[in-house]
Amino acid sequence: MSQTKTAVITGAAGGIGKELAQRLAQRQVNLVLVDLNEDALKQVVTDLKLDDSNSLIVTADVSKEEDVENYVNQAVTRFGTIDYFANNAGIEGPSALIEDISVKALDLVYHVNVRGVFLGLQKVIPVMKKQGYGAILNTSSLAGLMGGPTVSPYIMSKHAVVGLTRVAANELASFNIRVNAVLPGSINTRMMRQIEQNSGNSDQYKDSIESTIPMGRYGEPEEVASVMNFLLSEEASYVTGSLYTVDGGMIGQ
Repeated sequence: MSQTKTAVITGAAGGIGKELAQRLAQRQVNLVLVDLNEDALKQVVTDLKLDDSNSLIVTADVSKEEDVENYVNQAVTRFGTIDYFANNAGIEGPSALIEDISVKALDLVYHVNVRGVFLGLQKVIPVMKKQGYGAILNTSSLAGLMGGPTVSPYIMSKHAVVGLTRVAANELASFNIRVNAVLPGSINTRMMRQIEQNSGNSDQYKDSIESTIPMGRYGEPEEVASVMNFLLSEEASYVTGSLYTVDGGMIGQ
């Protein structure tokens, strides 16, 4: 009988993170759920009917090295391996023109979306090298391939995640460690609600965005999680350094 696999998911309390956790739980994968919000993590455990035998919650600020070391160490101490790593935590940041965004706001987005992803890679990679295998999935965004007004820190940060993914995939292929990125478009999550609110007119913003999507609607978190679940599985054994857009056809325009 093969050993039970273990996955670490950062941003596990968010819409996409929770949906991924559900799919991995259905595969009987042990889950290390990481987020800043402990109450929300506890709710995920309750909603997915997990328990201490197959899950561990760790509160962490992914931009802090000691917090990242802690969630990696706790995962290994509890379950022995990290087979899959969903490097998923991210924030949207403020909406404003370049000349109106504060350096403080830029730094906040970069600390979570870039530094957090980098630190996750840095601390998880040695575990996977020691094992001789692993699969890593970074969450970028369609914003990692495109430009758009008023969200420069977010777009910059998600471009950086694409670059990190390609570097890591090249560095780790010979170690039997795969690294890919998922790039969601407009997805029906709390983050999207916040972006709508930041626009000043939520309904008008939503209508305008949906009118630009070939499929004519926002995606759902489960539609992103299904792609992530594939990439964090042996079904994707020859897939590395790839960027998977989940965007209703936006990238093809």
